[in-house]
Amino acid sequence: MDPFLILGVLVIVIIYYTNCFITKNFNYWKNIKVVGPKPVPLFGNIITSTLRRKNIAEVMQKIYHDFPEEKVVGVFRLTTPTLLIRDLEVIKHVMIKDFDCFSDRGVSFSKDGLGANLFHADTDIWRVLRNQFTPIFTSGKLKNMIHLLNDRGDKFVREINDICLQKSEHEIHSLIQRYTMATISACAFGLDFDAMADKMDMFKKIDKIIFSLSYAREIDMLFPGILKKINSTIFSVELRYFFEDLVKTVINERGGKPSNRKDFMDLVLELREKGEIKGARRSDEDKETTLELSDSIIAAQAFVFYAAGYETSATTMSFMLYELAKNPNIQDKLIKEIDDVLKRNNGEITYETLSDMKYMEKVFDETLRKYPLVDPIQRRAQVDYTIPNTKVVIKKGQKIFVSTMGIQHDPKYYPNPEVFDPERFSSEKVKDRHPCAYMPFGIGPRNCIGMRFAKVQSRICITKLLSRFRVEPSEKTPEVMLFDPKRVLIGPKNGIYLNLISRNV
Repeated sequence: MDPFLILGVLVIVIIYYTNCFITKNFNYWKNIKVVGPKPVPLFGNIITSTLRRKNIAEVMQKIYHDFPEEKVVGVFRLTTPTLLIRDLEVIKHVMIKDFDCFSDRGVSFSKDGLGANLFHADTDIWRVLRNQFTPIFTSGKLKNMIHLLNDRGDKFVREINDICLQKSEHEIHSLIQRYTMATISACAFGLDFDAMADKMDMFKKIDKIIFSLSYAREIDMLFPGILKKINSTIFSVELRYFFEDLVKTVINERGGKPSNRKDFMDLVLELREKGEIKGARRSDEDKETTLELSDSIIAAQAFVFYAAGYETSATTMSFMLYELAKNPNIQDKLIKEIDDVLKRNNGEITYETLSDMKYMEKVFDETLRKYPLVDPIQRRAQVDYTIPNTKVVIKKGQKIFVSTMGIQHDPKYYPNPEVFDPERFSSEKVKDRHPCAYMPFGIGPRNCIGMRFAKVQSRICITKLLSRFRVEPSEKTPEVMLFDPKRVLIGPKNGIYLNLISRNV
């Protein structure tokens, strides 16, 4: 036969079977009568996210708003069917009432590659870890950390004062990161960030590795579960070694024994002395799950505590200062509250002082309403599950998405959603709103374990900063906030530039 004819036939066959593979699931939602946007071959409904042109949160927000009358919407993450849930009552069932059916996040990868951490771990490991690490975030433990947060906050403000003598315009996100890096280093690991100044370049490199999107995620979309099956990870070996070395350094400094700091590493050392840690049994029929606190397990927790405590608070505060600069009337009201509360407490910042700042809480809540950092929320079905009040069945192993940005920018729940208005979080309005209309920290048993720490950490920084400075737009301040499409979290593209103006108080 003509070799060119044979080659042509082979090419046609390859194209045919490739096309079958990349479109084989594209009738899935149509066949079970679930509406959704038309998928693009191979890319499904996330082509702009896959090509790093838009953040995935924005992609899901658009799909959410394109189907305003639907409780659920069928989407494709590349070739994989995923259900976007819009209805708040359905979300309440999935996240809270029927939590055991959706207890996995569905982002599993190798335990040895930092995968056995509180955020990513599958249900069995997560239950053990959550049960054992929750005590570090009680109000009593947080009160014990206030002096560390105050000390780092004072150093931060002095640094800000020094650099503002040179110029007023600054990229605020990178500045705030210095505070959060110092506080998480002190409160979680007992390390003095000033002594690690020579490692700043290394921390910036680690930040990029953690929060830059990896195409390993897309591979896992094409072949769900493949990373765990081949014992691979979404992170580099360098990242694993960094946190293993960090943990070893701290443990060696403490002689392998708990100190009196009562921080994260003390809790780890106390647990390690027990040999194995156990999860809480919810019934007599439940099998008791145990976990050996190996070096890799400890490094995984160090990673997630560091990453969450460092970046999420820094980004939230940066967005907040951006909105305060654009809304000087709101900034004036917040500064007055800070001045009044500090005056009543002789300038001392305590846990109770922060609790007295009610308008501060509203401003933070509105910031996270407008900029929910971890979006979309993702869960994996543990069993076949029928969506309440529908005939739609989510098969075991399939994933559901909740668009936090979509919900929190829905005029049905928040009129004029692009307007920054802290009064949306008055007690009367919160009481009348569905509990699932606000989920920046997640919701249900698998919500953010560090939420209380993040609130205290952030409020101390903002209190100290605004007691000395105002923020105003600069020539580089964006009129419209753009999100970085290459970051895992919702974050500002090209930074946030603001003027820091001394209040001369």
